[in-house]
Amino acid sequence: MTHTLYSPLDMHLHLRDSAMLQTVAPLSAQSFSGGLIMPNLVPPVSTISGVLEYQQRIKEATKNETFEPLMTLFFRSDYTREFLQQASLHVKALKLYPSGITTNSEGGVASMDVEVLRPVLQAMSDLGLVLCVHGETNGFVMDREKEFCNIYEDLASAFPKLKIIMEHITTCESVALLDKYENLYATITLHHLLITLDDVVGGMLKPHLFCKPIAKRYEDKEALLHVALQAHPKVMFGSDSAPHPISKKECCGCAAGVFTSPIALQALAELFDKHNALASLQSFVSNNAQAIYAYTPPFKEVVLVKVPYRVPNSYGDVVPMFADETLAWSIQSVR
Repeated sequence: MTHTLYSPLDMHLHLRDSAMLQTVAPLSAQSFSGGLIMPNLVPPVSTISGVLEYQQRIKEATKNETFEPLMTLFFRSDYTREFLQQASLHVKALKLYPSGITTNSEGGVASMDVEVLRPVLQAMSDLGLVLCVHGETNGFVMDREKEFCNIYEDLASAFPKLKIIMEHITTCESVALLDKYENLYATITLHHLLITLDDVVGGMLKPHLFCKPIAKRYEDKEALLHVALQAHPKVMFGSDSAPHPISKKECCGCAAGVFTSPIALQALAELFDKHNALASLQSFVSNNAQAIYAYTPPFKEVVLVKVPYRVPNSYGDVVPMFADETLAWSIQSVR
């Protein structure tokens, strides 16, 4: 049994930089046609020259593959309209991080007050730039995304022509917003479709499954599955694949992030096949994103086959999800 995907896209991807970039970028580029690249480097990507230089480093790292990095800027509330107009020639979106809420977000937004953000968000709306948001408060860890829903509603109401992507949603409440506001969209990760908090800390702690937003309850996972498996037109795949070296995961103070890039399509095929929903996979991993971002990716044909695939223990110094386990589907060919 085979299943063919055309130009799969990863619309929330961390490629890091330097040696880590050289390790992980080719792994995404092997099976994906493009990806929306997150800007939370150290320092963050917040200038046009920074965007272009980072884009070039990614292209060098992926030069043997057909892969287009779609660039983003780290959101700052002091950007001018003139700057954003120039940036719109080079980036697809701006990524908004509440300050200190996740990895390398210390320079993020200190206040989510709509009026404070209005000049930048209005300019983005006028220029057709997309706003991508890590939607969590500083509240109790299981409630942070749910508490942020009111902020999403404020933003969606105040800027009805601004496309807002609720990144890596994890809750029933976020799913419900998709049908409430025309300009709200979402990415969903592989790991949040598969795990709950029980899988992370319910038995022995599994550091390689620890992520932010943290995995939630069973009812939340079921809500995510429902919209993903039916390829709801306002959701798209974004892996949030977040590589960290083993020393940063298997330690006190474990870094947040699940590394899924090299096994994402195989695991998604297994999941969608299990639910008799393979017909929806093309839309979830490509077509919806193309429509949402008004983007045509480079052509790539990925043929998946229902043959067991043993996931490696590691890729360099990074441990993937399902390390040393067997998935039911493999990648047969890519062209």
